[in-house]
Amino acid sequence: MNRDKRTFIIFTKHRRLQRLWQFFFTGWGLIMVAALVAGALFTHQLLWTPISAINMNDIVTNQFKMTNASFAGIDKDGNPFKLRAATARQEYDNQDTIFLDRVSGTITRVVDDKKETTNISAKSGQYSIPNRTVTLKGNVHVDSTTNDKMITDELVIKL
Repeated sequence: MNRDKRTFIIFTKHRRLQRLWQFFFTGWGLIMVAALVAGALFTHQLLWTPISAINMNDIVTNQFKMTNASFAGIDKDGNPFKLRAATARQEYDNQDTIFLDRVSGTITRVVDDKKETTNISAKSGQYSIPNRTVTLKGNVHVDSTTNDKMITDELVIKL
């Protein structure tokens, strides 16, 4: 008996397709494709990073981080204030303190029926939520509309 080579090739190709269809229709192939598509949709990217390459200390430290943060309110005397920071973050283990970088702020007061505005800037700062205090550190500049100026390394403001 003489076999036709062409028939044999078509038969093997058909067998490969048959195995492929069996793989997808048994469910495993569909689950794998759905997992890849869902992962790409939920994360908007495919991330193939090994777990050992992730720095957990950096994630915990910068878990709550904002850029161009702004905070406004009224102090205990009823005077308005506004603080701005290039970045502000809360640490996971210390949620009562907000750490600020490149801080600037404005405090407006009325003294002797005159409006006085004080501009403050510093390299870094910490806002204590329970104490309602801002501790500014590093090259702190205070300039007032009454021509009062102050430069210091650390300044604590009670709000």
